[in-house]
Amino acid sequence: MGSLLRRVAGEWRLHLVVIAIVIVSELIYIRELPLGPGAVLLLPLLYAFIFGALLNPNVVRRSIGGLVRQREIQAATPFIVVAIMPFIAKFGTLVGPSMQTIIESGPALLLQELGNLGTILIAFPVAVLLLKMGREAIGAAHSIAREPNVAIISDRYGLNTKEGAGVMGVYVTGTLFGTIFFAIMASLLGSLGIFHPYALAMSCGVGSGSMMAACSGALATMFPDMKEQILAFAGASNVLTYASGLYISLFVALPTCEFLYRKLGPEDREGSSPAAEGEGSS
Repeated sequence: MGSLLRRVAGEWRLHLVVIAIVIVSELIYIRELPLGPGAVLLLPLLYAFIFGALLNPNVVRRSIGGLVRQREIQAATPFIVVAIMPFIAKFGTLVGPSMQTIIESGPALLLQELGNLGTILIAFPVAVLLLKMGREAIGAAHSIAREPNVAIISDRYGLNTKEGAGVMGVYVTGTLFGTIFFAIMASLLGSLGIFHPYALAMSCGVGSGSMMAACSGALATMFPDMKEQILAFAGASNVLTYASGLYISLFVALPTCEFLYRKLGPEDREGSSPAAEGEGSS
């Protein structure tokens, strides 16, 4: 504990930057941006993410003022999990009281992971036919590429393969822009009134704590009278995604991508990963 406290105290620059970002983001507060028949709700979390990206030298070559160095970036990385844990714990406390409402949702919550296959049917042909991707498309399009999916690709193909490059590309992209995308999409779809707030809340649980937080936070702000139910649905959905998503990806999504690649991919199969040809380690 003493070493941890000394480490936290030694990163004073990082803490000052974080506090400044939080204060500025909260001062901007919630803004509504009309967009066609709907509207996009801009939340403090979105501003904080943008400010953090602008201060990150890995994102912007010359970050604003040079306030954040590689040392601060390395120190901040493990704190992401620590910072998100209270929010996840709050979700857990809301699932129980809302259990009856969740049960009444029927099979929709349990079967939502199959929606990942719909993503494959859209994203995979675009990757192979339009973007002319090779086997990278298998790693990139089989899921949203969160940690469990990266682990699956690593075990089955290896991260030094084309499939590994594809999944890591989507993982990095999702880490950088996923939170912004989910916050904007949730508020836009919520304002259109096409889907029930509970359905949108279930769609927030994609297996990413930060994306779920941004998505459910936007919905809870738009529908304050349903706040607890929205957070409960999002939390339960995220847990179920972690539980079922691993098996859906392994036994359904990846075989589907392999099948589609054999049908849509280039005739020249040179460079295919050994695992795809039955020579993998697992």
